[in-house]
Amino acid sequence: MVNNAGISGVNPYEMQGSTINWRELTQTSEMAEKCLRTNYYGAKETTEAFLPLLKLSNSPRIVNVSSQGGLLKGIANKMAKGVFDDAENLTEDRIDEVLKEFMKDFEEGSFRNKGWPTFLSAYMVSKAAMNSYTRILARKYPNFCINCVCPGFVKTDINRNTGFLSVEQGAASVVRLALLPNGSPSGLFYSREEMSNF
Repeated sequence: MVNNAGISGVNPYEMQGSTINWRELTQTSEMAEKCLRTNYYGAKETTEAFLPLLKLSNSPRIVNVSSQGGLLKGIANKMAKGVFDDAENLTEDRIDEVLKEFMKDFEEGSFRNKGWPTFLSAYMVSKAAMNSYTRILARKYPNFCINCVCPGFVKTDINRNTGFLSVEQGAASVVRLALLPNGSPSGLFYSREEMSNF
Protein backbone atom coordinates (compact mmCIF):
# COMPACT_ATOMS: atom_id res chain seq x y z
CA MET A 1 0.00 0.00 0.00
CA VAL A 2 1.28 3.46 -0.90
CA ASN A 3 -0.11 6.59 0.77
CA ASN A 4 0.64 9.48 -1.54
CA ALA A 5 -1.73 12.11 -0.16
CA GLY A 6 -0.29 15.55 -0.55
CA ILE A 7 -1.62 19.07 -0.64
CA SER A 8 0.55 22.04 0.25
CA GLY A 9 -1.78 24.04 2.49
CA VAL A 10 -1.25 27.04 0.22
CA ASN A 11 -2.26 27.96 -3.31
CA PRO A 12 0.89 27.97 -5.48
CA TYR A 13 -1.17 29.43 -8.33
CA GLU A 14 -1.78 32.70 -6.45
CA MET A 15 1.60 33.92 -7.74
CA GLN A 16 2.19 34.74 -11.38
CA GLY A 17 5.34 33.87 -13.27
CA SER A 18 7.55 30.82 -13.50
CA THR A 19 9.00 30.95 -9.99
CA ILE A 20 7.23 30.59 -6.67
CA ASN A 21 8.30 32.35 -3.50
CA TRP A 22 6.87 29.82 -1.06
CA ARG A 23 7.42 32.15 1.89
CA GLU A 24 5.02 34.74 0.45
CA LEU A 25 2.07 32.45 -0.24
CA THR A 26 -1.06 32.98 1.82
CA GLN A 27 -1.76 30.45 4.57
CA THR A 28 -5.26 30.42 6.07
CA SER A 29 -6.74 28.37 8.91
CA GLU A 30 -9.07 26.70 6.42
CA MET A 31 -6.14 25.71 4.17
CA ALA A 32 -4.14 24.47 7.18
CA GLU A 33 -7.04 22.34 8.44
CA LYS A 34 -7.59 20.85 4.96
CA CYS A 35 -3.87 20.10 4.68
CA LEU A 36 -3.79 18.21 8.00
CA ARG A 37 -7.02 16.38 7.10
CA THR A 38 -5.64 15.25 3.74
CA ASN A 39 -1.96 14.62 4.38
CA TYR A 40 -2.18 13.04 7.81
CA TYR A 41 -5.70 12.06 8.80
CA GLY A 42 -6.72 10.98 5.29
CA ALA A 43 -3.69 8.73 4.88
CA LYS A 44 -4.14 7.39 8.42
CA GLU A 45 -7.83 6.57 7.87
CA THR A 46 -7.05 4.90 4.54
CA THR A 47 -4.35 2.80 6.20
CA GLU A 48 -6.70 1.75 8.98
CA ALA A 49 -9.35 0.75 6.42
CA PHE A 50 -6.86 -1.48 4.58
CA LEU A 51 -5.13 -3.02 7.62
CA PRO A 52 -7.46 -6.06 7.73
CA LEU A 53 -6.52 -6.89 4.13
CA LEU A 54 -2.83 -6.21 4.67
CA LYS A 55 -2.83 -8.59 7.64
CA LEU A 56 -3.83 -11.39 5.24
CA SER A 57 -0.74 -10.83 3.10
CA ASN A 58 2.50 -12.83 3.37
CA SER A 59 4.48 -9.64 2.78
CA PRO A 60 2.48 -6.59 3.86
CA ARG A 61 4.01 -3.26 2.89
CA ILE A 62 3.05 0.33 3.65
CA VAL A 63 4.96 3.22 2.10
CA ASN A 64 4.03 6.70 3.27
CA VAL A 65 5.14 9.37 0.82
CA SER A 66 6.55 12.19 2.91
CA SER A 67 8.86 15.16 2.55
CA GLN A 68 12.15 16.56 3.80
CA GLY A 69 9.90 19.36 5.06
CA GLY A 70 8.53 16.98 7.68
CA LEU A 71 11.90 16.35 9.29
CA LEU A 72 12.25 17.42 12.91
CA LYS A 73 15.13 19.79 12.15
CA GLY A 74 12.52 22.10 10.57
CA ILE A 75 10.29 22.20 13.65
CA ALA A 76 11.47 24.29 16.59
CA ASN A 77 8.24 24.02 18.63
CA LYS A 78 9.35 22.25 21.83
CA MET A 79 6.12 20.36 22.42
CA ALA A 80 5.99 19.01 18.85
CA LYS A 81 9.67 18.16 18.75
CA GLY A 82 9.46 16.42 22.13
CA VAL A 83 6.50 14.28 21.07
CA PHE A 84 7.69 13.46 17.55
CA ASP A 85 11.24 12.68 18.69
CA ASP A 86 10.21 10.33 21.52
CA ALA A 87 9.74 7.21 19.38
CA GLU A 88 9.35 4.91 22.38
CA ASN A 89 6.39 6.81 23.87
CA LEU A 90 4.86 8.00 20.61
CA THR A 91 1.11 7.38 20.29
CA GLU A 92 -1.61 8.48 17.90
CA ASP A 93 -3.22 10.45 20.75
CA ARG A 94 0.01 12.37 21.29
CA ILE A 95 0.18 13.18 17.57
CA ASP A 96 -3.41 14.44 17.77
CA GLU A 97 -2.43 16.67 20.72
CA VAL A 98 0.39 18.20 18.68
CA LEU A 99 -1.88 18.84 15.70
CA LYS A 100 -4.54 20.43 17.92
CA GLU A 101 -1.90 22.69 19.48
CA PHE A 102 -0.62 23.64 16.02
CA MET A 103 -4.12 24.54 14.80
CA LYS A 104 -4.82 26.53 17.99
CA ASP A 105 -1.60 28.52 17.55
CA PHE A 106 -2.25 28.90 13.82
CA GLU A 107 -5.78 30.23 14.36
CA GLU A 108 -4.52 32.63 17.06
CA GLY A 109 -1.79 33.86 14.71
CA SER A 110 0.90 32.92 17.23
CA PHE A 111 2.38 29.94 15.37
CA ARG A 112 5.43 31.88 14.16
CA ASN A 113 6.35 32.91 17.71
CA LYS A 114 5.86 29.41 19.06
CA GLY A 115 8.41 27.63 16.90
CA TRP A 116 6.19 26.21 14.17
CA PRO A 117 7.44 26.32 10.57
CA THR A 118 6.81 29.77 9.11
CA PHE A 119 6.09 28.79 5.51
CA LEU A 120 4.19 25.76 4.25
CA SER A 121 3.46 25.39 7.95
CA ALA A 122 0.60 22.90 7.81
CA TYR A 123 2.34 20.87 5.10
CA MET A 124 5.51 20.46 7.16
CA VAL A 125 3.62 19.64 10.36
CA SER A 126 1.35 17.16 8.54
CA LYS A 127 4.35 15.34 7.09
CA ALA A 128 6.10 15.26 10.50
CA ALA A 129 2.90 13.71 11.88
CA MET A 130 2.89 11.15 9.04
CA ASN A 131 6.52 10.28 9.75
CA SER A 132 5.66 9.74 13.41
CA TYR A 133 2.63 7.62 12.50
CA THR A 134 4.92 5.47 10.34
CA ARG A 135 7.04 4.72 13.40
CA ILE A 136 3.96 3.84 15.46
CA LEU A 137 2.68 1.47 12.77
CA ALA A 138 6.07 -0.21 12.40
CA ARG A 139 6.20 -0.85 16.15
CA LYS A 140 2.60 -2.08 16.23
CA TYR A 141 2.98 -4.42 13.22
CA PRO A 142 6.49 -5.89 13.37
CA ASN A 143 5.79 -8.40 10.58
CA PHE A 144 4.94 -5.55 8.16
CA CYS A 145 7.50 -3.46 6.30
CA ILE A 146 6.39 0.14 6.90
CA ASN A 147 8.52 3.11 5.91
CA CYS A 148 8.21 6.69 4.74
CA VAL A 149 10.08 8.33 1.90
CA CYS A 150 10.70 11.75 0.44
CA PRO A 151 10.76 11.14 -3.33
CA GLY A 152 12.55 14.44 -3.95
CA PHE A 153 11.32 17.67 -5.55
CA VAL A 154 9.13 16.08 -8.22
CA LYS A 155 7.31 17.98 -10.98
CA THR A 156 3.68 17.74 -9.85
CA ASP A 157 0.63 19.95 -9.39
CA ILE A 158 1.49 20.51 -5.71
CA ASN A 159 4.45 22.68 -6.78
CA ARG A 160 3.06 23.96 -10.10
CA ASN A 161 5.42 21.56 -11.88
CA THR A 162 8.51 23.49 -10.73
CA GLY A 163 10.25 20.37 -9.38
CA PHE A 164 13.42 19.09 -11.00
CA LEU A 165 12.63 15.34 -10.92
CA SER A 166 10.23 13.59 -13.27
CA VAL A 167 7.29 11.66 -11.85
CA GLU A 168 9.05 8.45 -12.90
CA GLN A 169 12.21 9.44 -10.99
CA GLY A 170 10.18 10.28 -7.90
CA ALA A 171 8.18 7.06 -8.10
CA ALA A 172 11.34 4.91 -8.27
CA SER A 173 12.18 5.44 -4.59
CA VAL A 174 8.59 4.72 -3.55
CA VAL A 175 8.41 1.52 -5.59
CA ARG A 176 11.79 0.37 -4.25
CA LEU A 177 10.44 0.51 -0.69
CA ALA A 178 7.20 -1.21 -1.69
CA LEU A 179 9.24 -4.09 -3.12
CA LEU A 180 11.70 -4.59 -0.26
CA PRO A 181 12.13 -8.26 0.65
CA ASN A 182 10.60 -9.72 3.80
CA GLY A 183 12.62 -8.95 6.91
CA SER A 184 13.77 -5.57 5.61
CA PRO A 185 14.09 -2.63 8.01
CA SER A 186 10.84 -0.96 9.03
CA GLY A 187 9.85 2.31 10.68
CA LEU A 188 12.44 4.36 8.81
CA PHE A 189 12.58 7.58 6.80
CA TYR A 190 14.26 7.58 3.40
CA SER A 191 15.29 10.57 1.36
CA ARG A 192 14.94 9.08 -2.11
CA GLU A 193 17.27 6.05 -1.90
CA GLU A 194 19.11 6.96 1.29
CA MET A 195 18.07 6.20 4.86
CA SER A 196 17.84 9.44 6.85
CA ASN A 197 17.11 10.71 10.35
CA PHE A 198 13.62 11.80 11.27
